[in-house]
Amino acid sequence: MKLDIVALGEPLIEFNQTRGRESGTDYRLGHGGDTSNAAIAAARQGARVGYVTALGADAFGDAFMELWTQENVDAGRVIRDPSAHTGVYFVTHGPKGHVFSYLRAGSAASRMAPEALPLDYIGSARYLHVSGISQAISATATDTVFAAIAAASKAGVKVSYDTNLRLKLWPLDRARAIVHATIPLCDVILPSLEDATALTGLDDPDAIVDFYLKLGTPLVVLKMGADGALVATPSERIRIPGRKVQTVDATGAGDTFDGAFLSMLARDASPVDAARYANAAAALSTKGYGAVAPIPVREEVLAFLSGEADR
Repeated sequence: MKLDIVALGEPLIEFNQTRGRESGTDYRLGHGGDTSNAAIAAARQGARVGYVTALGADAFGDAFMELWTQENVDAGRVIRDPSAHTGVYFVTHGPKGHVFSYLRAGSAASRMAPEALPLDYIGSARYLHVSGISQAISATATDTVFAAIAAASKAGVKVSYDTNLRLKLWPLDRARAIVHATIPLCDVILPSLEDATALTGLDDPDAIVDFYLKLGTPLVVLKMGADGALVATPSERIRIPGRKVQTVDATGAGDTFDGAFLSMLARDASPVDAARYANAAAALSTKGYGAVAPIPVREEVLAFLSGEADR
């Protein structure tokens, strides 16, 4: 099967705290993991998507296999590891936004190794999507991401990369070294403004995209949350304004942006048109709780863009 996108990374079972609970003990059970979220977002926009990872041979792993089947994400090359568990994370909400807590040490995905990569599967896609989180969870996972990028490039598959910085997973100096070594290998990078500021020491969006373009990537899409996005190539720079919605939870907004953006590139849209679409999809994804449940389908995004839905 020819795929538009193959994503690689670590899926995580999600327990998302609901607001307005004084005890702080009420959680919604869901699914997360940045590249899995992005894969589902792309599939909901009509892209042909596959996922590469390892899961525990446990109930949470079964839940992911069922989810991907429901979401039309091919999981035929997912490894089930009976000696490891599927990762879990918790999301709590407070005055400073959402906070993540993880139970992922020793997860099946963190044990991924380059020799287990399905190179033919990666080579069947138009785009490979990876992230900094996948590099941060273990040394072997770091090596696996680099091996997947090399395989993709050898096969003529374009590489998409979200820096997705999580300083609970690795120190900033190591993150900078790995991320900045990865960026020149990629065809498009999708950092958030917050991540980019931490990684580069810069806070001006134009200075940030200049920094990344000089590293050698040909396309930077800087995600700026409610302020929209900045799309930059060596010859063009376009700001995409943000869209106002009644935001409930922004947990999966960046991942939704990634998947929606890649789905549009797979339809041969321009990067600017893809970013406009992705910006709308990401905004809609903040209207509900959790990383996966609120991700819109293509019809909802098109209606939103055309003004037929509430903004």
